[in-house]
Amino acid sequence: MAEETTIQQQTAFGTIEATEMISLGAKLKQHATFQPNAPAVSSGETTLTYAQLHRRTNLLARGLQALGVKHGDMVTIGLPNSIGFVEACYAIWKLGATPQPVSFRLPKAELEAIVELARTPIVIADFQHEIDRPLVTVADIAAKASDDSDLPDATAPVSKAPTSGGSTGRPKLILSGQPGVTPKETPEIGGWRLTPNSIAVLPAPLYHNAGFGMMMAAMSQGCHLVVMPRFDPEATLAEIEKRKATWVYVVPTMMNRIWHLPDAVREKYDVDSLETLWHLAAPCPAFLKEAFIRWIGPDKVLELYAGTEAQAVTIITGAEWLEHRGSVGRVTIGEMKAVGEDGRDLGPREVGEIYMRRPEGAPPTYQYVGATAKVMEGGWESLGDIGWFDEDGYLYLADRRTDMILVGGSNVYPAEVEAALEEHPAVQSVAVIGLPNDDFGNTVHAIVQAKGQVSEDDLKAHLSDRLVSYKQPRSYEFVDEPLRDDAGKVRRTALRDARVKKDAA
Repeated sequence: MAEETTIQQQTAFGTIEATEMISLGAKLKQHATFQPNAPAVSSGETTLTYAQLHRRTNLLARGLQALGVKHGDMVTIGLPNSIGFVEACYAIWKLGATPQPVSFRLPKAELEAIVELARTPIVIADFQHEIDRPLVTVADIAAKASDDSDLPDATAPVSKAPTSGGSTGRPKLILSGQPGVTPKETPEIGGWRLTPNSIAVLPAPLYHNAGFGMMMAAMSQGCHLVVMPRFDPEATLAEIEKRKATWVYVVPTMMNRIWHLPDAVREKYDVDSLETLWHLAAPCPAFLKEAFIRWIGPDKVLELYAGTEAQAVTIITGAEWLEHRGSVGRVTIGEMKAVGEDGRDLGPREVGEIYMRRPEGAPPTYQYVGATAKVMEGGWESLGDIGWFDEDGYLYLADRRTDMILVGGSNVYPAEVEAALEEHPAVQSVAVIGLPNDDFGNTVHAIVQAKGQVSEDDLKAHLSDRLVSYKQPRSYEFVDEPLRDDAGKVRRTALRDARVKKDAA
């Protein structure tokens, strides 16, 4: 008998009050019972139905038990996007344990630091690192069991425990305030605008909080989740056309690469089946946002701003964005405000640090392991972002406080400079940092990954009528390696520290 409970559940569209909830494992069993032959998850040419996924994760849960995983444990997962990733999560949830996702490219030192914080009994990954925890693959787990019958129902006290390095690069765990439960009755439209009939394509990394949360929502909703092993711009369009996908999640880096495909390539794919395109996780340049709105449709393109901590959320549709160009939306969950350096609440169009507060009466939305929240009196918390609100309550972000560059007393926000540079057709990606300067305090330095022939003079000419002179980079560096990870994140502090250290050597 599935354990039932009542709890507040926050979704991207509001809080579900006192809804009857069941465990994530019980919800998968429910789908397997009522739609056993419906496709649950696909990757490449492989598809598992809900019945197959349910039985397979029963088997894997017993394999995890044999490896010492128990109720309440956190279990680190370092797998690339795959059906195996989804299987591992549900096997963990069925034991009442918590998936703790990390990048499958994680270096040894960072992996060791995270494993120590999580106290995980095993690491599900194919790392070549030697660490003081057993490293096992999904196949290794399956080999430990032979019984795929149902297990006693169990609920994880914490639904997920993603990591964040933030701007400092020091890893921390962000434990969700939500246990491993989901509504017993599947709503017609759930979080992220997913429905039971959705065909959801997910090219973004599952180890990142946004992709992970969307995977959870899609499976709980009972729709068909299509997980792409890796992002490729043309392959993503091909997958949307092939599956007749109704829903897709991309990050701005992916959008940029799709948009810079040759017109003939991009336009040969039929994406008219799409009803919803989400983007979040990083700032989106205005030119790119507008291009996607015109292409996909103003009511189909949605953006969400929040931290993994999920104290408060803003959402904006493409139609709203055209009226409030550059905004990330109005608050739909919780509260936000801009605060000055003197601690004063700021009025419209005054730039300050953005503080958030969870809905009144709501339980804590997260808990840090390995870090301390930045708080103000009254339950307000900051993630370090800078921005302002307009008279209609729409939020506009400038950048993270730790990434801001002070040049001769003037503030330069890297995201603004990066967005202007990424408009150049030969720029694949770019990271802008401040380098120490005796005269100005800092100078603006652009690290550019190009995808064609482009020179420093070309980029200077490109920016000449786009940015005021003090915001324009004084130096450029061209690199071959990607500057952002699969989730579109860039660690500017680490890039800056490496260059300062090199100059000092």
